[in-house]
Amino acid sequence: MGEDKKKEEEPKPLQISDPTLNPNPSTVIEVSTTPATAVAPMASSSPPISSWFTPRRVLVIFSVINMLNYLDRGAIASNGVNGSRRTCTKSGTCSAGSGIQGDFNLNNFQDGVLSSAFMVGLLVASPIFASLAKSVNPFRLIGVGLSVWTIAVAGCGFSINFWSISICRMFVGVGEASFVSLAAPFIDDNAPAAQKNAWLGIFYMCIPVGTAVGYVFGGVVGNQLSWRYAFWIEAILMLPFAVLGFLTKPLQLKGFAPAGSRKALTTVETAASDNQGGELSLTGEFVKQNSQLSRSKASTNLNQVTRFLQDLTALLGEKVYVVNVLGYIAYNFVIGSYSYWGPKAGYGLYHMSNADLMFGGVTVVSGVLGTVAGGFLLDRMTSTIPNAFKLLSAVTFTGGIFCFAAFCFKSLYAFMAFLAIGEVLIFATQGPVNFVCLHCVHPSLRPLSMAISTVSIHIFGDVPSAPLVGLIQDHVQNWRISALVLTSIFFIASAIWFIGIFLRSVDRFNEDSEHPVTAADRANTTPLLEDKTAETTAASHEP
Repeated sequence: MGEDKKKEEEPKPLQISDPTLNPNPSTVIEVSTTPATAVAPMASSSPPISSWFTPRRVLVIFSVINMLNYLDRGAIASNGVNGSRRTCTKSGTCSAGSGIQGDFNLNNFQDGVLSSAFMVGLLVASPIFASLAKSVNPFRLIGVGLSVWTIAVAGCGFSINFWSISICRMFVGVGEASFVSLAAPFIDDNAPAAQKNAWLGIFYMCIPVGTAVGYVFGGVVGNQLSWRYAFWIEAILMLPFAVLGFLTKPLQLKGFAPAGSRKALTTVETAASDNQGGELSLTGEFVKQNSQLSRSKASTNLNQVTRFLQDLTALLGEKVYVVNVLGYIAYNFVIGSYSYWGPKAGYGLYHMSNADLMFGGVTVVSGVLGTVAGGFLLDRMTSTIPNAFKLLSAVTFTGGIFCFAAFCFKSLYAFMAFLAIGEVLIFATQGPVNFVCLHCVHPSLRPLSMAISTVSIHIFGDVPSAPLVGLIQDHVQNWRISALVLTSIFFIASAIWFIGIFLRSVDRFNEDSEHPVTAADRANTTPLLEDKTAETTAASHEP
């Protein structure tokens, strides 16, 4: 009798017989009426799963991804991959040319457009990824973006003409967009308090290092195999990180609610849990659920657009942020053309037979020293926004003088020496400029801040600079004049950052009442994705 009583008390499943919901009457669809809270205690009894990820490992992963992105840019700019266009003498003798430019017979303007085509994907995708990070697991977004990057880079190796490789380069920008707005905030959140700028410096050190390694990589692979193999190898190197993005657990970013909250989920079990024996009009309930779900999706999409516009308005209202990005645009205008036209200018001015290796070597050494030194120096000066602007203005002005002087020398050795010193100073800006982007805005705006900064420095900086320098060179046919005109823009960047020193600024890093982070907490950094039993228990009891 006791067993029969227990069986009677068990909740019975609901069966769907309505032909509109169950078109196959021979198949019985059952919906459990067990209350969702009945399974809650099971979650609390499960032991926490320790995560492999720690702040240092996340720093390494983001840095390697960043390096691969810029390795790709260095490779496509190298003489081994980019090559040279076909030429013909007055007597009618023509040379076949080499690399992409030779195979597709590109002029300098088309060649410059090719270097900037990735910006289309970056421009479109960066704000989207920054907005989606509020509701979607960031590493899933990174996985999607890097998968597109991997396929697009492999497609570059299979391209057949200028337009096909240009389209592939556009999709390459999506990969960069997937993590560029998220990497720096995570690093800033989890770096020790006294080494915050040093950690940012290490991450941004991968820009010059990746570009320089790309010069060498592209030169060796392009000359030994083919320029197509350089792209295929890059795709293979990025593939593990694309897969990793789909396998990792969610990251928690300061200023955001945890993604995947149970409160956001709507299930049939919740609606059916109230039925403990009485008859339920399941057809009407399903129609009601579907109607509510449709309205919820439409409302969510509208709210996301409204929220994005509100965030963008708030971001552009920050004068400190705007001045910082304007200086960064002028700075990147020069750096972008340096990275793309540098090997060709060196070959044209000094007839370097190994321009890729020489420029790559100088950029690696100068980039590592300058980027890391800039981060450490700002930490020593006390990390404040005015101090960051002072450092930005000083090193950009001084570095600009050395780079300008380098192109005035006719001696190769004097040119390389002055260029190396100038690049050390120029690359010291990477940590401070991104420190200002992260700390002059509310924590919840940091991903958007990094996304808009990245989009701006590309669309107004290195994207137009490469084709414009190509046009100047086509007109003057003198690499020295083209390089001096370009380098003078460093002084404009220095002047803009100098204005930032006198603006009223507030460090807003800890301006977050929901998740305040003290200096002591940040000094004693714990694993970034560490699960806690209390959090698991609380989440399991949420409705």
